[in-house]
Amino acid sequence: MTILVSACLLGVPCRYDGQSKAHPLARALCEKHHVVPVCGEIFGGLPTPRPPAEIQGDRVVTRDGRDVTEAYRRGAEAAAQLARLTGARAAVLKERSPSCGSGAVYDGTFSGVLTEGWGITAALLRQQGLRVVGESGIATLLAEDVR
Repeated sequence: MTILVSACLLGVPCRYDGQSKAHPLARALCEKHHVVPVCGEIFGGLPTPRPPAEIQGDRVVTRDGRDVTEAYRRGAEAAAQLARLTGARAAVLKERSPSCGSGAVYDGTFSGVLTEGWGITAALLRQQGLRVVGESGIATLLAEDVR
């Protein structure tokens, strides 16, 4: 099965802080499935590192108040196009991110509080019919015998 995976989970230093969040099960996922790295922020033209951003209503705003919604939307569209081109059926995305958050994202106050919701890229991929999970769902994907 073709799976989109957040590039930061694969060890690419593309997060807002210039770091990666390599996940120990990502290599096993690569061995079992065809993995396509994605980063909605990079696809949208944002630099690394970049100011932290959170979803506030229907906008994505940096801690210093800059609206970066359009960059996040462009990145989501690019990831969705890549999913269509590769025939991806699932995505494993970085939890809590304003782009990739899967079921929970930061609440927009920059206080570390989580709220129910989906990142911009995660929501678009779900609308497109992909199964979207956070990195905590990697073990489940590995356990399933889906090709």
